[in-house]
Order: sequence, then C-alpha cells, then structure tokens
Amino acid sequence: MTRLTDFTSYADAQKHYSKDGLWKLFDGNRERFNIAHECIDRHVDSNRVALRVAHANGADEVITFEEISRRSSQIAHFLTEKGVGKGDRVAVMIDPSLAFYCALFGVIKAGAVAVPMFSLFGPDGIRLRVGDCKPEVFFTNAEKAAEAREGNAKNVTVVDQDFLDGLSDFPATFDWTTTGSDMAALQYTSGTTRALPAAVEHSHQSIVTLMVAALYATGIRPGDRFFCPSSPAWGHGLWHGTFAPLAMGVSTGTFSGKFDPVRLLKALHDFEITNLTAAATHYRMMRNSGEAENFTYCFDKLSFTGEPIDSETANYVEHVFGTKVRSMYGTTEIGVIIANYPGADDLEVREGAMGKAVPGVEVEVQRADGSPASPGETGELMVRKRGEWFPTKDLGHVDEDGYFYHGGRADDVIISAGWTIGAVEVEDAVLSHPAVAECGVIGAPDELRGLVVKAFIILRTEETDGLKKDIQDHVRARLARHEYPRQIEFVTELPKTPAGKVNRKILRDQETKKFENAE
Repeated sequence: MTRLTDFTSYADAQKHYSKDGLWKLFDGNRERFNIAHECIDRHVDSNRVALRVAHANGADEVITFEEISRRSSQIAHFLTEKGVGKGDRVAVMIDPSLAFYCALFGVIKAGAVAVPMFSLFGPDGIRLRVGDCKPEVFFTNAEKAAEAREGNAKNVTVVDQDFLDGLSDFPATFDWTTTGSDMAALQYTSGTTRALPAAVEHSHQSIVTLMVAALYATGIRPGDRFFCPSSPAWGHGLWHGTFAPLAMGVSTGTFSGKFDPVRLLKALHDFEITNLTAAATHYRMMRNSGEAENFTYCFDKLSFTGEPIDSETANYVEHVFGTKVRSMYGTTEIGVIIANYPGADDLEVREGAMGKAVPGVEVEVQRADGSPASPGETGELMVRKRGEWFPTKDLGHVDEDGYFYHGGRADDVIISAGWTIGAVEVEDAVLSHPAVAECGVIGAPDELRGLVVKAFIILRTEETDGLKKDIQDHVRARLARHEYPRQIEFVTELPKTPAGKVNRKILRDQETKKFENAE
C-alpha cells in the first residue's frame, strides 16, 4: 500500500497529499486514539532504539521503545491508583531522560493531560502555571522538588530510577480508553516566568495534523536518524522533535542539560544523525563555537525554526554540513504552515525564503484592510482556518513564484522618521560582519526621529577603536542608507526567551525606561 512517507518530492506532495493519507499513517481512528500507543507501544516489536539523549556532562543515554512502553504503562497504573482520571492535568518538569519520557507517555496513556514545564523555571514560573492548570500530580526531579512545592504544586513526585524500579509490580501494559478528541497535552508557549503565556490545548488526534510538518517541514521518513536539541518543554522539541519521529517509528535524539554547542556537534557525529531540526540560534552557536569543522557528519536533511537564520550562518552550515538548511515556519497555536520541504530535490531553496505553503494550508500576505498584498509588498502573514483568516502577528511578503519571506514580528517593525525598517533585515546585515557573534535590533526612543535603530551586539573579537563605525558602514553598504543602526551597544549577553530567541521586548522595555528616566 502506498503511503505519504513513500513520496519525497515537492510535486508529489502537492499531488498525493490528503487528510485520509495522514490518518493511514496511524493505527487509531477518531473513536479510539492515543498518542502513547501511536508513538511507543506499536513499535515495541521492532526492538529498536527510540531515543538517544546527549547529556551535557558527556554521557549518552540510549532508550528503547520497549522500555518506555513498559515503564510508561506502570506509571499509568500508578496514576490510576492515585485517582488521576481522564482530563486531569499532570505536570512533567524533568530534563530529557528515561524518567521524562516514561512520565510523559505514562500520563498520556492514563488519559490525563500532560503539561510539560521547562526545568529552569523557578518558584514564580511554576506558581503561575500551577495556578492556571492545577495539576493533580507534579512529576519532577530531586533538584527541583523543593521549588515545585514553593510554587504551590501539590503531590510533588520525584521520578528517578528508584521510583521507576519501585513500580515493577504494576503490569507492563495498560488498556487506554481515549478518543481522538480527548485532550492529551497542555502546552505553554515560551515567555517570561513572571507573565503567564498562552496555554494551547492539544487533543490526541492533533498528532495527525502534526504529520504535515513532519513530512514537509522536517522531512522525516522511515530510516532517518533524527535529532532535535530543543527542549521538549516547548512545541518544537515536544511535537516536532519527539512525537513526530516516534510516531513513524524513527529513532530520535535530543540534548539534556545546559546547552553546549560543541557537545551537540559531538553527539551529531557520534549518533551519525542524518536529519537535524534545530532553532536558528543552535546553528549560529555551532558556527560560533569554531569547532564544527572538527567533526564529520552524515546529514541528508537540515531544518530550522524559531526565527530567520542569517545568511552568513546559512552559508556556513551548507559548507560544513554538506546540505542546505531549510526553513519551517509556524506557531504553537497554528502549527507549521510554510516550509522548504527537506528531501525534495525539485524545490529550489531561495536565500532568505521560508519556503512555500504546506499541502492543505492556504497562506496569504494581506494589507491592513484585509486585501491581498502584491508580490514583494510587505503585509501580515495570514492563514485560513475553518473558513476565516487567522492572523499570525508576523509580517512578510511573497514573491511571484509563491515563496514566502519573513518580515519580523508586527511589533518588531521600527518606524524611524517616517521610514519603515524591519529589525530582522538589520540583524542579518549586522551578523554578516566578521566581528559580530550575536545581535538583537530594536527601535530605541529618540526625540527627533521617534525611534532610531539600535543594535545590541556580542562580539567574537575584542572591541577596537572605530569598530562601531565600521559595523555601521558595513550595514549601510548592504541595506538602504537609512536602515543602519544609529546606536550600537556592545554587550556580553542578550536576553533570550526560553525557546532561545532574542527577547526584543526586554530590550525595548529597558530602552524605553532609560529614555523616560532621562527626560
């Protein structure tokens, strides 16, 4: 029987895609469906590796489908015995490890709702989320247990090897009873720990729609050796890096602990990874490490998300890793809607382009009045859902061939002396300077111009006399002359969201406060 996984070209994606084809990738149907079964239990007979975890301390952890299936079933029995039932929330705040995956899939098997939480949250971040979702049980590790209790979590349970071994009397299988429409996960979008971000509800059958991204945005196919270093506390790491490959029976890998680009490079070498999806920041950090050329790689497919990748890093990745890195674009709320189809040899990868709309999705760039923008005209990216246009809150433009280009967040646009300037374009130009390692660009308040372009820059070299002017001249030569950063501040670190993006809002807020205090 022909399946969607049998096709790799862009032309075949347009020709053969169908919703029925997505459902045929799974065992279940709308009346009986469970993510833990689809990702884990149905693959146990293969005796294959499910996960390879590269720990920051240098250890490698290899976990089979069979072990996760058995131990997650025992956790499901444990939760049922505790009175946790269908729809109850259970928080899971553990770094990637055997404990994390057994807890995650155990919750989902039991019919409860898994709530992944970032392991670096302190009591304030925990308290906000606990107060919102009210988990019946809070799974964590020994190091975070006290902070979880301080954050008002109840039934704090440390999941470690002793805990897992202590469940050995429970059966190694579990008879789940969920339907496709039952909730499986509650995912908080990335944000600061002092302001509660949006919580997105995902049903079990959400994984069916997810396969659009798996097939066309990360290009996963049976036989891949997959890897995603993003934390499974966030959408990219959980859905694209964990659920999607496992649902296809594909071994996947991830990173655990404090991120180290050299440790990641070694894991990609040691695990002989053929398909990598990562944040643009990960690629930039690998490049900046200066160690990428000291390893050998087996890549067939590379993809990135989170924010646009600067052209210098994209060119470097192609040179060192041997293939182009392809963009995927979407949000936790709307899923992936634009991609560059990794593995599709018949789709040109255009510099700076996010790619084309994925099959079954209608995307349009619109003006403020809702009318379609012309090719090359900047507007808001909109996606059609249930017969209505849904805003992405991102700007962009489309060319005459249907390739979409990112123009930054709507609130990242800088209006300076009447000129409209995109922070993303300026960042890309700044990052192409050989002395620049990282940068964040915002509009800083200015009495004369309203806003001026300001760049916060982490250097890869020592600061020298005239370097600021040299960077400004470099940007002038690449962009329109009014788009260069009139202000430059050299810094040693940049504020980041938990997902690794530069947090421009924090930069804007601190500049606004400085301006107000100076008046």
